[in-house]
Amino acid sequence: MGRKYSYEVNRTSTAPPEALFALEADGPRWAEWGKPLIVQARWARRGTTEPDGVGAVREVGMWPVLIREETLEYEPGRKHVYAFAGGKPIKDYRAEVLFTPTDGGGTHLRWTGSFTEPVKGTGPALAATLRIVIRLFSAKLVKAAETGR
Repeated sequence: MGRKYSYEVNRTSTAPPEALFALEADGPRWAEWGKPLIVQARWARRGTTEPDGVGAVREVGMWPVLIREETLEYEPGRKHVYAFAGGKPIKDYRAEVLFTPTDGGGTHLRWTGSFTEPVKGTGPALAATLRIVIRLFSAKLVKAAETGR
């Protein structure tokens, strides 16, 4: 069994938690704010009790590489937890996005993820790459929530 690795990205936004959550948890909206890495985004499956909630699977990426992410936990305005579904590109990948209100009316965003090293020796580079990608996505998410675009 491979070693476990993780990453953490933190950001602060002037937008309220609900605005950030609405953009991050809504699969198809990733194509609005996630460019250039995310050009296509859609629901592959809707949630069991809430359309965007637990059990929902979003597909995001750029054809022919579409990543499927299944929602595991869904607390509107507060928390979104997801894992890779289907053709899992990274073993045991699980991410958690927390949206915590700040005193000034904004949000502290904490995006963490963990995975099992798929091939011995690849863990550190993969964790660094994921951290860079999530840093990029979190910056785009904050900008979109703050500007309304």
